[in-house]
Amino acid sequence: MSRFFFNDRKQLVNDAIEGILISAPHGNLVKLDIDPAIRVVARSDWDKSRVAVISGGGSGHEPAHAGFVGKGMLTAAVCGDLFASPSVDAVLNAIVAVTGDRGCLLIVKNYTGDRLNFGLAAEKAKRYGLKVEMVIVADDIALPDNKQPRGIAGTALVHKIAGFAAEKGKSLSEVRDIAQQACENLWSLGVAMQTCNLPGSDDEEGRIKQGHVELGLGIHGEPGASVLDTQNSKTIIDKLIAPLKEKAGDGRFAVLINNLGGVSALEMALLTKELAHSALQDQIAYLIGPAPLVSSLDMKGFSLSLLRLNETFERAINEPVETIGWQKPVAFAPLRTLPHTAIQDRVDYAPSDNAQVAALVAAATQTLVDLENRLNALDAKVGDGDTGSTFAQGARDIAQLLQEKQLPLNDVPKLLLLTGERLATVMGGSSGVLMSIFFTAAGQVLHDGKPLADALLSGLAQMKQYGGADLGDRTLIDALQPALEALLKSDLQAAAQAAKKGADATASMQKAGAGRSSYVNKENLDGVTDPGAVAVAEVFAALAR
Repeated sequence: MSRFFFNDRKQLVNDAIEGILISAPHGNLVKLDIDPAIRVVARSDWDKSRVAVISGGGSGHEPAHAGFVGKGMLTAAVCGDLFASPSVDAVLNAIVAVTGDRGCLLIVKNYTGDRLNFGLAAEKAKRYGLKVEMVIVADDIALPDNKQPRGIAGTALVHKIAGFAAEKGKSLSEVRDIAQQACENLWSLGVAMQTCNLPGSDDEEGRIKQGHVELGLGIHGEPGASVLDTQNSKTIIDKLIAPLKEKAGDGRFAVLINNLGGVSALEMALLTKELAHSALQDQIAYLIGPAPLVSSLDMKGFSLSLLRLNETFERAINEPVETIGWQKPVAFAPLRTLPHTAIQDRVDYAPSDNAQVAALVAAATQTLVDLENRLNALDAKVGDGDTGSTFAQGARDIAQLLQEKQLPLNDVPKLLLLTGERLATVMGGSSGVLMSIFFTAAGQVLHDGKPLADALLSGLAQMKQYGGADLGDRTLIDALQPALEALLKSDLQAAAQAAKKGADATASMQKAGAGRSSYVNKENLDGVTDPGAVAVAEVFAALAR
């Protein structure tokens, strides 16, 4: 099956153009209503008082070309079918619709279909008395011996520079000359690890082997110049920069970082970082992107385009525009950092003795250590089998501090806070964080002068708030909450009885509302007590003894 969202394959491009137009943020785009097969997107605010700038080509390269129509860039874009040049009639209609006495410049990527169709349309337009010039973008350096280099992502920079000149009221010859000058100072090279998928076509094994990338493949999926046995971002950037520097030579550059369609934003940011530390870093004046400007459907790849700057080009690329697809250049500068002192979130305490508290801590920790295998066995039936090990790991850490006389036993608020700190560090997964929240919140409330039972209930409330579980969700809360509520009204004996009753009740709960047990069907839960609730009940039983 095709990996592509669409309704009617025959209407895909028309449907996409409609989506582009109705979402245009400046509300300045229209589609010429001529014929469904003629797809021309034009400026709605155009008055023919300046030189018109028209480009186009096959669809599938969005935002090119319709995404560059607007004040300061293209006057109109002619959209062909996927990867197919628009017809001569479509180009001719576009020229006639937007061209006034000042004339029209066509910007064409160097592919045979585009050259022929745009060229013939230009000749026909001259018969209507219109002045038409054409420049051909051939920025791809992947095949150095090719007499007809392809036009790829650098085309967007030519659109920007020609559009700037036209917007400033330059004559047709002046607009043509500056566009041609841009073409002569422009070099691009791309790489991909997966070629693109066409709508409606069956998925097939790609020609690029896993772990490899293809250097210099075309924006229609044409094979590249070579294959690299690497996916290392730094290595790939270096492989692109070396030939680009050799072609471009000295100077200051605007560098366009173009996503070919299928690279994640995270990866594009990483590649931008690699570029910033590459051999080109001292020559980069502006970054444009990372973003898709001339894409190739969902191709998992990117390209770099270098524009050697002069004063005019620098003004041109920085002039504001009203388009969907253009990316504002960013003046290149090294990473900025702000010195900041790290927060040391540690409990400040002094070890102290208290025989009664020491006995309670010893009873609780030893109980959890002894329960390790039993709790793991219970958890294996309803979770991932590690509840016992997780609780035992936290218990051993506290027990060791007790043995080494490193606990503030005579300062219970600090003891609870320290316990919370240690459990967050040594216990794995969400259990450690939840227990840390419980003890930390309880310790803070106790420090503020509330009784112990109230403080522990406050800790429970915070655990429930952040963890999202409540009574009846088949978690340790089903034992802990009744135990603490009983402790508030009575003593440890009553708390232990309430905890056991709560834990036993989890065996008959048909559905878990939180934790890994929530992904287990009710047949596997039936008759199995929740291991966290069992741990709580056993600890209270030990404390009561």
